[in-house]
Amino acid sequence: MNPVRKAVFPVAGLGTRFLPATKAMPKEMLPVVDRPLIQHVVDEARQAGIEHFIFVTGRNKGVIEDHFDRQFELEMTLLERQKHKILEYLNQDLPVPGSTSFTRQQEPLGLGHAVWCARELLGREPFALLLPDVLVQHQRGCLAQMIDAARDLPANANIVAVEEVPHERVDQYGVVGIGERRGKMFSITNMVEKPTKERAPSNLILTGRYILQPDLLEILGRQERGTGGEIQLTDAMIQLARTQPFYGFQFDGRSFDCGSKIGFLAANVSYALARSDIAPEFRAEIKKILGEVDD
Repeated sequence: MNPVRKAVFPVAGLGTRFLPATKAMPKEMLPVVDRPLIQHVVDEARQAGIEHFIFVTGRNKGVIEDHFDRQFELEMTLLERQKHKILEYLNQDLPVPGSTSFTRQQEPLGLGHAVWCARELLGREPFALLLPDVLVQHQRGCLAQMIDAARDLPANANIVAVEEVPHERVDQYGVVGIGERRGKMFSITNMVEKPTKERAPSNLILTGRYILQPDLLEILGRQERGTGGEIQLTDAMIQLARTQPFYGFQFDGRSFDCGSKIGFLAANVSYALARSDIAPEFRAEIKKILGEVDD
């Protein structure tokens, strides 16, 4: 498979499930411990070797662009206060100059439409798509695992990350059919968006990480609106799968759906417990809270 150098981050959503917290702040900037949600996802892409980070934004999302830029007033204040370690820590997160691009999705027409809005920045090469609502916690990031596993695949291959869910919940997700297996990778026989339990081809669901060929953009450009009156990414992938191979990859690690309150809170707990600097004290606080609840 050809190298994957670019990644798309669709960050135009309204975050209505987190109102009023997201009334004036993008949901992608909600902190998981001490790093914004979008920063965790960009870190995963950077670890995988991504060189160009493309953000598809909307109204009131300027703070995301500011986050990935230098803040001279803050830097000067930290220098004056001799906070050199904090300043160095912040500078490590800054993208290389010229490696970020921002484009607008002017109407909320779905994930497929958001990806299509990045077409001029993507060109004619495979690209990664990372949904910022989803965090995958593992020492080796999900996207890096996918790229490693894809090295021997055909040049026109498409890959989606998948994971198991209980059969009773398949109607909430895009579900894939399982073909020939090669370790953690398998060929996908079909994809169904939010099927009933009886119609689901498996209990493996799409998990918010994709490596896609540029031909998908042409399909999205003429894609009719689907469920909810939106241009659905899964519909376009189903059409592309008629001419190009699709593979599912079962990654190592645990995913968190940070688009839901429970998933977001669980991510904060899990990421905090993985931090050696705060885990012991935090674990003690959790035990204290649970003890008070049980009482």
